Amino acid sequence: MTLTGPGGVGKSALAGAFEPAPGQFRGVRTADLAPAASADEAAATVLRLTAELRRIPGDADALLVLDGCDHHGEPLTTMLTELLTPRGRLRVLATSREPLRIAGELLLPVRRLPVPAGACDDPGELAGNASAALFTRAARDVVPGFAVTEENAAAVATLCVLLEGLPLALELAAGRLRLFTPQVLLARLRHRGGALTALSGGPAHAPARHRSLATLAESAVAGLSRDELTLLGHLAVFEPGFGLPMLERVSPLPRAETDAVLDALLDRSLVVALDQEQGEPRFAVPEPVRSHMGEELAADGLLEAAQDRHASAYRHLVTTVEPRLTGPRQSHWLRVLAAEHPNIVVALRRLRQCGAVEDVASLVLALRLPWLVQGHLRTGVEWCDSLGQDEPAPEGAGTRPSLPEPLRARLVDLSATFTLALGDADLAVRRHRRALALCKRLGDRRQTALVTARMGLALLRHGDPAGAVAALGPALTALESLGAAAPAADTAVALAAALRTQGDTRKAQDALDKGLDTHRRVADARGLAAALRESAAVAAERDDARTAATALRECLELYRSLDERTELPGALEELALLWLRTDAAAGGPRITRALAACAALRTALGSSSGATRRAAVEEALDALRSRLSRTGFTVAWAEGLRMPAATAVEEALAAPAPDTRPAVPTPEAQPLTPRQVQVAMLVAEGLTNRQIAARLDISEWTVVNHVRQIMRRLGCTSRLQVAWSVGRWT
Repeated sequence: MTLTGPGGVGKSALAGAFEPAPGQFRGVRTADLAPAASADEAAATVLRLTAELRRIPGDADALLVLDGCDHHGEPLTTMLTELLTPRGRLRVLATSREPLRIAGELLLPVRRLPVPAGACDDPGELAGNASAALFTRAARDVVPGFAVTEENAAAVATLCVLLEGLPLALELAAGRLRLFTPQVLLARLRHRGGALTALSGGPAHAPARHRSLATLAESAVAGLSRDELTLLGHLAVFEPGFGLPMLERVSPLPRAETDAVLDALLDRSLVVALDQEQGEPRFAVPEPVRSHMGEELAADGLLEAAQDRHASAYRHLVTTVEPRLTGPRQSHWLRVLAAEHPNIVVALRRLRQCGAVEDVASLVLALRLPWLVQGHLRTGVEWCDSLGQDEPAPEGAGTRPSLPEPLRARLVDLSATFTLALGDADLAVRRHRRALALCKRLGDRRQTALVTARMGLALLRHGDPAGAVAALGPALTALESLGAAAPAADTAVALAAALRTQGDTRKAQDALDKGLDTHRRVADARGLAAALRESAAVAAERDDARTAATALRECLELYRSLDERTELPGALEELALLWLRTDAAAGGPRITRALAACAALRTALGSSSGATRRAAVEEALDALRSRLSRTGFTVAWAEGLRMPAATAVEEALAAPAPDTRPAVPTPEAQPLTPRQVQVAMLVAEGLTNRQIAARLDISEWTVVNHVRQIMRRLGCTSRLQVAWSVGRWT
């Protein structure tokens, strides 16, 4: 049996911890072959130990434990092949970065430890993570009584992620806690650009390769061919994780040689295949080899050339994919860019470092939709704002624009879009107005129409539906005349929402139908999802819960296909609120988990919802607290906070459809409260739920509850019947 895996993963410790059962072997001998100066010396050690085992009497086989078989190649393999025969009565437990390729060899890959998911700051949750548990146990060896607390939990989790769950790195990092707190240690590792120069000082009795990550990395790459070192150096420039197409674009070797060298590096665990259930295979150069190869490239003066090749490859990827982000393969290309996001950011930094500011701005603009879908909102704002700033001119001669005005105008507009997605509608409106002024000065009709449309949406979110209609109507006309189908459809959906808010339901429905039809025709899944959310809102105002739920379910299906993050919390909240107000038997724990998952996702994004939505959610949570026991609510909320977004969507889609059967009329209608009478009379006037909420200064969700109770007490199944009943009173 050969334990395989990268250096520092714990192969030696695992082999050393093996304890045979009584009588299982007639004798056991152990040898560390890594320090052997040559294959001949290693072979001599094996022969000597084998001779000792043969002299031990008994009927059982003997066991030879060989640690560090990495660098002795064919001579050692040939010898073991000769020894491991039925007559030899010998078994071998070996550790190696790559298989020994001996007949009958059983491979046992030893993997890195799982790391915490996301920015975990819960000590209880970290206690169940293997990386954090090892770090804590090793820390107590040098700092008795060390514990993960609320103050250091986030730093411990980030250290585990930074060190990629490599056991040796975790143990060396824990050893530094005799000098630093986890927070200070994390800052030092980040400041030094990696763990190699900081993490050393393992036990004196340990092999040299286990006392320092630098030594470990050096031993890992020893014996590589020139082509293997060349390719490994170029792959080390990638942030962890890259696909085969990008590998081929960055590799300096011909494609056939690249494939062969990649296989050799995979065998030696210098490149690892990442776990992935679907999609294209992805690989990574693990730490500390990645940092070591980066240092080697820098020492040879080759690092900048490798970085330039990497940046050029990702510039080509983004510019090639951008035109394909609307169409039948939108989901595929969005997922490709999502997987490559860390490398794209590295490429942007490199291009900016080289002074290619216009190229950087163009790429950031091309990443508008991917970053919105992935939830990289603050990243987007930071890049837009930093690129749009003025740079000092030479010799203090004032300032000079860092970019041409057309690019600056588009960056300001994009910054406003990200700002609106974060929940700051007021700032988004101001930024859109600034971008609009720039576009009008430039005479760019298409960009002016686009910015006007986006400003209209921001005005609507800011609570100014009249201003929104005034902006969206002309923008829609202009975009349609320019043949901009997808932006025109987005504008039509936003206009429908603004008109609905004003109570003009007929025009709102016409605009919504136009947006829905166009989005389906151009196969814009994200735009279609937004249109379906508006359809659900229209249906909910008509008390058609089944239609609303169907539209929201289709919306969530689309968001799941895109792996959408930014708009997902809003859609999921809308479905949860719909469950609560339309079905008294709806599962309280399920609704609580959904709302908690939305809260957790918003926290991760750094975004917030509007005041009206926040009020509705708070009322819903109050209702859930009263429906569930205190323990039941607390447990469900905690489960939802830990629930991944994909799981929250799966649970929402698996929930039964709302019970919309008409209420059975009672022989005598129950009396209405004074507030319900007010609401019923406003319903009879034809006001929407939102208009009633504004008139009575209560939340829209409260109005929906009142309307539901009114219909039940009066035995009505529609708002029309409520109006007829009110007509009878008067």
